[in-house]
Amino acid sequence: MTLVQTHPRAMSTDAAHRTVADAMDAAGPQVPDDMTVEVALSVMAAARTGHLLVCDEDGQCTNLVTRARLTTLRDSSGYTDRVRLRDITDAGGPFASPLTTVAEAEHAMRHRRLGALPVVDEHGTALGVLALSR
Repeated sequence: MTLVQTHPRAMSTDAAHRTVADAMDAAGPQVPDDMTVEVALSVMAAARTGHLLVCDEDGQCTNLVTRARLTTLRDSSGYTDRVRLRDITDAGGPFASPLTTVAEAEHAMRHRRLGALPVVDEHGTALGVLALSR
């Protein structure tokens, strides 16, 4: 697996010192944590994305949910149509700072088996998503 790059890079950029801000994708759809799983899946389908950034009432990013996770939950025996994203997300991350090196972020993502990692500023505002390609 290698990191996805969506922006052209200058040839002089040292890969060991490149930051997450250099490699991240746009933040993409951000949804409130009171959204239901069914609506979130519809938003993902409409946006043609595999993940959504979940934000609290103050607009701070609290987590990232994937289509695979929501589909698995929806297909489980205990699922009801009243389940909201705040009920299933792990508040508090993990997140990356835009100043984190790509190497550090990639190591953390592999260790935690994450396909995507939200990038947030010091106020918790989502700036983008760092994704591993398959």
